[in-house]
Amino acid sequence: MVEESLKFADEDRIAKERVDAQYSFENYIYSMRNTIEDPEKLGSKISSSDKQKIKEGITEAQSWLESNRSASKEEFEKQHKQLER
Repeated sequence: MVEESLKFADEDRIAKERVDAQYSFENYIYSMRNTIEDPEKLGSKISSSDKQKIKEGITEAQSWLESNRSASKEEFEKQHKQLER
């Protein structure tokens, strides 16, 4: 019985880490979108071509996220780092 509870605890921890990575990635997408649109933040400080590149990256990331809701923690982290670059 104790072994079962430890097994489930591990599964719960892994699931929580995956969901946390997903939310972190999703929050970063929305944060970046708001940052480049706000003239008081980054919106007025970058060129229109740079803003367009960032928007394209955000759109691609959002599309990937919508298509991969059940991705692993590592996949979410990889996509997050890719968008940061």
